[in-house]
Amino acid sequence: MENSRDKVIIRTSIIGIIANVFLASFKAFVGIVSNSIAVTLDAVNNLSDALSSIITIIGTKLAGKLPNKKHPFGYGRIEYLSAMIVSGIVLYAGLTSLVESVKKIIHPEKADYSTVSLVIIVSAIIVKLILGRYVKSQGEKVNSESLIASGKDASFDALLSTSVLASAVIFRFTGVSLEAYVGALISVIIIKSGIEMMKDTLDEILGVRADKEMTQKIKNLIKQEPEVRGAYDLIMYNYGPDNNQATVHIEVPDTMTVDKLDELTRRLEKKVMKETGVYLVGVGVYSYNTGDNEASKLRNAISEKVLAYDFTVQMHGFYVDFETKEVRFDVVLSFAIEPEKALEIINKDLKETFPECTFQIAADIDVSD
Repeated sequence: MENSRDKVIIRTSIIGIIANVFLASFKAFVGIVSNSIAVTLDAVNNLSDALSSIITIIGTKLAGKLPNKKHPFGYGRIEYLSAMIVSGIVLYAGLTSLVESVKKIIHPEKADYSTVSLVIIVSAIIVKLILGRYVKSQGEKVNSESLIASGKDASFDALLSTSVLASAVIFRFTGVSLEAYVGALISVIIIKSGIEMMKDTLDEILGVRADKEMTQKIKNLIKQEPEVRGAYDLIMYNYGPDNNQATVHIEVPDTMTVDKLDELTRRLEKKVMKETGVYLVGVGVYSYNTGDNEASKLRNAISEKVLAYDFTVQMHGFYVDFETKEVRFDVVLSFAIEPEKALEIINKDLKETFPECTFQIAADIDVSD
């Protein structure tokens, strides 16, 4: 499956390289012959796209290396680093293009567009539209952020080329030269695109909140098991595209034996992997009181008080030991308060309300829905 994905990415990238090199060659020729900075910068943009595709191929090849002792989770995250390099190339191309455009605005030179030049620009627009749609669809097919971004960029390039065409047509019919200004506009848009690509890739490297639809699906799969009353603290770990691992806590009755618990967790691992492709690398356990109404009453009373705070998101993992009067549970806190401060407030209020009990409260981070 992974080899098939890599082949699609590499094949699509090679098609992109060939198309962009041809487009860059034709546009560079038109730009030099017609003395058009806008067309020349459009050619530079195509060259940067070709270079981006080369980086994508290199990144995919490196990311496909098998795990080893030094890197037991594989090399998948290299794709994010290659995407960061691509965004840097795009940003550099935009900045250099902007400098050249400003020079042309200060020291203008009139362009001279021929009919052949206009035909080549129109052809380039059509090719870019087709290429953009194809690359984006292939990227969505194999879950490649690099290809999806390249596809969107190609479609956007078609729009930029259309603006170049418009300035050329205006010049031929009115004699008004806007191409240096159009070049500056193209440069600014390229810079914006590079910054956005860099930001998105940086988010992936730093780690972002797990997809809500995926986390809900995993929790629902887990809660389908009759022994499981709840699934909490789901944390997703991403080691590259389509390489996701997770840990979770499940709430089971305090009467459950270890052998049955072992059987349950193994069943959950297989089920979640089959349905979502996510590997559960760790399953923690919360036990809940069975056969005791007093525990339910106490839980409801404590829950009502804890969830009344505006900084608490959820309470779970509740268990009470009636012999020692120890109550333990986890509380999910919002990012609006420091965990230590929140626990201090909660502990103080609960001890005042339930002086006969001792509390063991763990603070959880609100990492998933």
